[in-house]
Amino acid sequence: MNGISKNIIYSFIFLIVLFNQVQSRILIVQKGFRITSIKSALELSNNGDTILVKRDYYSEGTIIVNKSVTLIGENFPIIDGNHKNQIMIVKSSNFKITGFQFQNSGISFISDNSAIRLDSVNNCIIENNKFLNNFFAIYLSKTRNSQIINNTIIASNNKQTMSGNGIHLWNCKNIYVIGNKIEGHRDGIYLEFVRSSFIENNYCKGNLRYGLHFMFSDSCFYRRNHFEMNKAGVAVMFTKNVTMIENNFKNNWGSSSYGLLLKDITDSKIIRNKFYKNSCGIYFESCNRNQIFNNDFIENGWAIKLMTNSMNNLFQRNNFIENTFDVSTNSTQNFNTFTENFWSNYNGYDLNKDNIGDVPFRPVKLFSFIVANNPVTLILLRSYFVEILDFAEKIIPTLTPANLLDEKPLMKRSYDKIN
Repeated sequence: MNGISKNIIYSFIFLIVLFNQVQSRILIVQKGFRITSIKSALELSNNGDTILVKRDYYSEGTIIVNKSVTLIGENFPIIDGNHKNQIMIVKSSNFKITGFQFQNSGISFISDNSAIRLDSVNNCIIENNKFLNNFFAIYLSKTRNSQIINNTIIASNNKQTMSGNGIHLWNCKNIYVIGNKIEGHRDGIYLEFVRSSFIENNYCKGNLRYGLHFMFSDSCFYRRNHFEMNKAGVAVMFTKNVTMIENNFKNNWGSSSYGLLLKDITDSKIIRNKFYKNSCGIYFESCNRNQIFNNDFIENGWAIKLMTNSMNNLFQRNNFIENTFDVSTNSTQNFNTFTENFWSNYNGYDLNKDNIGDVPFRPVKLFSFIVANNPVTLILLRSYFVEILDFAEKIIPTLTPANLLDEKPLMKRSYDKIN
């Protein structure tokens, strides 16, 4: 292709883009003017148009979006579902919505009513909106290459059975969930059959079940999220190739609560997270070939509960500080590796001053084994008798796994980086 032909093609493309931009319009929705409802504006719009909605109260039943438009709310106009309807369903790609308040979607366990649902679309953006007291707030189904950014999502139901999820993704790929605040839903963020998605800087607090819950998903990345005071912490199940970096798990406290619950997880990385004052920092069940590096476990009931069906996991350069129990397990067998971790309960010595203790550390206390089988014995935790039992078990392990030990315990807290 010669230079003249290229110039002709580029000029033709430029004219097409310019023509489309010229054709795009801005439609204004305002009570008392020509267009008074969002539905009317959508009927009058074409692909590429922008609809500007002035602040007011709009109750229009279910709004169907089947055009590629941008919806902009001025000072957060309210769209109300009156506890009856699904508020907005988007069936067209290249859609964007920002600046609205969605409230009171109806409850339906059959149709999973939501404030806004993206259904089989691509390249959509939901940004800077408010969601109040909806069943599901944001629901994505069979959606690709889309973004959910900086939304505030709050519900006030007291029962899991009457509450949906804040952000719900089903069968999606390449979704960015960034900077959202989610409170009071069943699960803050829920992912099922999701691939290659990115979850960052979200704040999930006080949700009725999990702050984050994902199942049957793989190749997802979670970074710098904050999970606090959710009833059962965070759950990751039946998933592989997950990376969790620099998340904060705090005050997830209760008889069945966890900072992070892992079940059937393989080939994943948990790096530089902080687990502070949770009933259990991380619970491992049937988890294999995972890498747990540079995490802080501080003042948890159990830092780690490791079931015997978890194998070939590597715990390296983590900090275990003032936990009631650092590690517990339900077997006398161990198939995992602990090395170069810092244990605040370690009383060994370091004669050659290389920051590695000269005596291996056994993090599993006999009493943790007893509590796992008889929870009521926890009342004896601070007794002198328990200290004698734990000391004797360290000398001659009989009920705890003899090979679950850290051969190279660090004398000082680790601040190293392992990528």
